[in-house]
Amino acid sequence: QVQLVESGGGLVQAGGSLRLSCAASGRTFSSYPMGWFRQAPGKEREFVAAISWSGGTTYYADSVKGRFTISRANAKNTVYLQMNSLKPEDTAVYYCAYGPTMTLKAIGSWGQGTQVTVSS
Repeated sequence: QVQLVESGGGLVQAGGSLRLSCAASGRTFSSYPMGWFRQAPGKEREFVAAISWSGGTTYYADSVKGRFTISRANAKNTVYLQMNSLKPEDTAVYYCAYGPTMTLKAIGSWGQGTQVTVSS
């Protein structure tokens, strides 16, 4: 079992920045990808970004490409999401996800979520 703990959410004005962190503990498998999903009120959970174990491959949703950057520090079992140029439509609960895949229905472990609110 893998436990994920997110931090770094909060309230920010449009155009601002936030950095989310997700620390993994427990029975972690170093070869697994990690990523971020988000869920806005009344909407389904959606993919935001993912990163391979080595950090050499990243994936982004079109809606965040060029504004968000995902990275990881394997020595710390931690993944980060740097969010710049935030928009009100980025408001959601952000969830950290742990492999074996980043397919929504096949995620191995989820974090508890952290609220991100972007005011206009």
